[in-house]
Amino acid sequence: MEAFSINQFDELFSAVLKLQTVEECRKFFEDVCTIKELQDIHQRLEVAKALSEGSSCQEVSKQTGASTATISRVNKCLVYGAGGYRLVLDKGEK
Repeated sequence: MEAFSINQFDELFSAVLKLQTVEECRKFFEDVCTIKELQDIHQRLEVAKALSEGSSCQEVSKQTGASTATISRVNKCLVYGAGGYRLVLDKGEK
């Protein structure tokens, strides 16, 4: 795969933004992703939520079943990433 470019996935992101309901999202992601990929994405979101609530790495692992590598990766994104997890988490709180 070529190096990541900022606009490389805009068509995908635009397609997702056209979806209006949970059911539409479910149908799209079930077609686009494997069950394992969906489970992994869901787990990462649960890890981000637990970390943002102040849970320790050990507590997060116990709660979510995530590996320490996954927890570390998500934490790195929360601290140094583009802010995507924070956007989703903050919107969920409203």
